[in-house]
Amino acid sequence: MATFITTIKFTSQGLKDFAETTSRAASIKSAAKKMGVKVTDVYWTLGDQDGLLIFQAPDDETATAMLLHLGSMGNVHTTTCRAFTAAEMDKIIASANG
Repeated sequence: MATFITTIKFTSQGLKDFAETTSRAASIKSAAKKMGVKVTDVYWTLGDQDGLLIFQAPDDETATAMLLHLGSMGNVHTTTCRAFTAAEMDKIIASANG
C-alpha cells in the first residue's frame, strides 16, 4: 500500500466547531477503513498547519476518494504528498540508474 502524508488546515467551520475535532477524526478513520484506506496516525499541530494525517491506500484513486470525502465535510483544507519508504526509494533509484 502507498503511504500519504496530508497537512490539515481548519476552515472557519472547522475552527468554529473545534471541540468536535477528535470525534471527526474518529469518524474519518472509520469512513476511510470502509474505502480500503488505513489511517495510521492523526496529529494536531502548532504552527502554520492545524494537523497531520498519515494514511495508506492501495492507489492514488482510493486516496483521492478518501480526501474528497474528508474535504466535502467542510471542516478542513488539505495538502497531500506521496511518501516513500527507504526500500521503495531504493527501487526508484535502481530504475533511474537503468
